[in-house]
Amino acid sequence: MKIKGFQGTSLLDFPGRVSSLLFFGGCNLTCPFCHNPSLVLDPDQYPDYPRQVVLDELKSRMPFIDGVVISGGEPSIDPECIELLQEIKDLGLAVKLDTNGLRPDKLKRAIEEGIVDYIAFDLKTAPARYGELHHSPVDLEALQRSIALLLADRVEYEFRTTCVPGFVDAATVEMMGAAVQGARRWIFQQFMPGHSLDDKFRGSEPYPAETIRSFAEIGGRHVREVSIRGI
Repeated sequence: MKIKGFQGTSLLDFPGRVSSLLFFGGCNLTCPFCHNPSLVLDPDQYPDYPRQVVLDELKSRMPFIDGVVISGGEPSIDPECIELLQEIKDLGLAVKLDTNGLRPDKLKRAIEEGIVDYIAFDLKTAPARYGELHHSPVDLEALQRSIALLLADRVEYEFRTTCVPGFVDAATVEMMGAAVQGARRWIFQQFMPGHSLDDKFRGSEPYPAETIRSFAEIGGRHVREVSIRGI
């Protein structure tokens, strides 16, 4: 299991809960604007946290936390991810999973087995442009299957979009909105370029706040609830 990072306490990452964060190494995308590039490109530079050590640490923090965020990287590609979610639930803690949605098999199992309480689905750009996010083909059918799983409203969730210039504009927001039509919640968040995977994005200028608000207005025509983070 490639757990590469641990944060003991967060008040921001799990809506309505105080949580710990676990970060998995590795990803099935190489988004040029990724804000955790070392976890994507070279996760083995970091030592693995043994699973039992992580579980013991979470158990010791239970007087102070009521949830755990599983993030990355992309946690769903780890073969032991589902087992870890179950073990965390067995402790009595709520689980939030951050994912790019390209492993619908894992999402379906987590939802059906009741071992995830909240899913944050990173909708990165219009589906037709996902080929620009990796050095090999991206399975768009898998993406659509995962979207459909969330739209079935069997678990709390949010779609979230980082407003990256060059990948998100008014036209792509319309296309993304069509893909998630009727969704419960869509979050638009500011792009922070400083740690981007691709050097070309590190010096790029983020959108002004009013532009992101205009994207949220477009999104609001497609989903039930929109909000903005980071501005």
